[in-house]
Amino acid sequence: MPSTGRAGQAISRAGFPLVDDTARRPKALILDVFGAYVRQIGGWIRGTDLITFMGALGVDEAGTRAAVARMIDSGLIERVRHDSQRGYALTETSLQLLDEADRRIFATTTAATLADGWVIVSFSVPEAMRSQRHVLRTRLIWLGFGNLGSGLWIAPARLRPELESTITAIGLAGHVDVFVSVYHGFDTVTNMVARSWDLDELRRLYGEFLALSRPVLRRWRRANQLDDAAAFTDYTTTLHRWRRFPYLDPGLPTEVIPHKWEGEEARTLFLELHGLLQERALRHVRETCGVTAS
Repeated sequence: MPSTGRAGQAISRAGFPLVDDTARRPKALILDVFGAYVRQIGGWIRGTDLITFMGALGVDEAGTRAAVARMIDSGLIERVRHDSQRGYALTETSLQLLDEADRRIFATTTAATLADGWVIVSFSVPEAMRSQRHVLRTRLIWLGFGNLGSGLWIAPARLRPELESTITAIGLAGHVDVFVSVYHGFDTVTNMVARSWDLDELRRLYGEFLALSRPVLRRWRRANQLDDAAAFTDYTTTLHRWRRFPYLDPGLPTEVIPHKWEGEEARTLFLELHGLLQERALRHVRETCGVTAS
């Protein structure tokens, strides 16, 4: 069941997995495969190779084919033939989405500074533009904004440039007000943050990620004999589990998050696994697809 907390809502609206359910989320896993590997080998993959990779990730052929059909219908991938071989490539829309995701996932984000203040967003979008209103709410969640209530959204002030470019891109600049401010009460700033973000739920999700990923890291630290196929499975699964967090956690100031916040350990663990596994996983994909490194 999806979480009803703000963090859970953010994951649901953004389309990211709430739990470790890789076998039930083939669409998201296919995007992970395309984003992490297919872009690196020329942007195209044979259908048979995609089925092989998805099988290694726990998704059977029928599930893969059904997900591919839905992704074609929604404009995320397209059928492309190379030398009479059937395969798939990303659309321009997906390429842009994955480029944006990379910037978020691999950014070396440090905690914001409380003294820099907050960016506040208020908007009034006519009912005739309700689809754009939904897009705006979704984008705010993707940026890591919390909901302060009464139609107000809040985030560390450093997100203002990304916020403004997002609002402009979706054509709602005339319906949105943006403020940069410092919180002066009457409540504590810590309580204000706790009202705006579901930190308990976010902390639970970080804990879940750590519980699933620590054994993977221990295994790779001590077992160099593991092969590239295992690196592919472990890296893709870890990336799949991690990718939601940069959209949920905007890097809140350390002064306002709980003591011993798990987010820092989780990011460090993810980046270590990335360093250990990414090249080996990509090598496995190249060899399977018969693509030589450039």
